[in-house]
Amino acid sequence: MNIQLLEAAKSRVGSVPVLINMVSKRVKQLNAGFRPYVKPSGPDEDKLDIALKEISEGKIIAEMDFSVSTETDKS
Repeated sequence: MNIQLLEAAKSRVGSVPVLINMVSKRVKQLNAGFRPYVKPSGPDEDKLDIALKEISEGKIIAEMDFSVSTETDKS
């Protein structure tokens, strides 16, 4: 894992748990055959580094919906 990419991605995403979820989901997609949004530096570049690069370059963003109500909100 490239520490510089991690720091750049952390500066883009304010929440570490959200960043972990974003990276995890994107690595699963890349392993399933999805195409990367950035050009890999080589054919053997780690999928984790590709996901971090995509996030740090703003190719992937997190959307949070705070308007979703829960069962406790309805009572």
